[in-house]
Amino acid sequence: MAKWDEKYAGAPDGLFGSEPNMYLCEVAGRPDFNPKTGLCIADGDGRNSRFLANRGLAMTAVDLSAVACENGRRFDADAGVSVERIAGDVTQWRPEAGRFWEAVFLFYLQAPTAERMAALALADAAVASGGWIVIEGFGKHGGGDQLGPGQEDLLYSLDEIHAALPDIDVVESLSGLVRLDEGGRHQGLGGVVRFAGRKR
Repeated sequence: MAKWDEKYAGAPDGLFGSEPNMYLCEVAGRPDFNPKTGLCIADGDGRNSRFLANRGLAMTAVDLSAVACENGRRFDADAGVSVERIAGDVTQWRPEAGRFWEAVFLFYLQAPTAERMAALALADAAVASGGWIVIEGFGKHGGGDQLGPGQEDLLYSLDEIHAALPDIDVVESLSGLVRLDEGGRHQGLGGVVRFAGRKR
């Protein structure tokens, strides 16, 4: 936690820039994507939840770093939107019983397997019937000079996502190379997985 607090404290204008994730924009532009509520897991300082709030969704966002959440609230105020921001560890935080969201988003939580699996379990538990789960992260097929962490244990595979979300009907499930342009940290070619699906 201290590491991420330090990183966000040193990035007062946004650790990954101010623009939303490109895959999020693609999914949000689909004619069949029309949720009214959303939850962003590991949302950092909030560029993605803020984008969705600006589109009219009632947004909740969870992140490990309290500094990231505070930065996010400041950016929200500047943007004229409101997001419920919660500082919490995705391996432990759970919403109150009976609370669900019509869409759940998980972008670039590059963490050890146990933490990634906990985040996927949280997404599955938090999404309403018929709701969306949307994921993007660096994948195990990357290599060479591509972006992303070098440790295999921090990377995603589509097989693990499918296994963790057996009640989600696949809308898209893709892996490959994408040229990323997200702030100062994700600039260049990255081997990624992209997943979108809907809860039965």
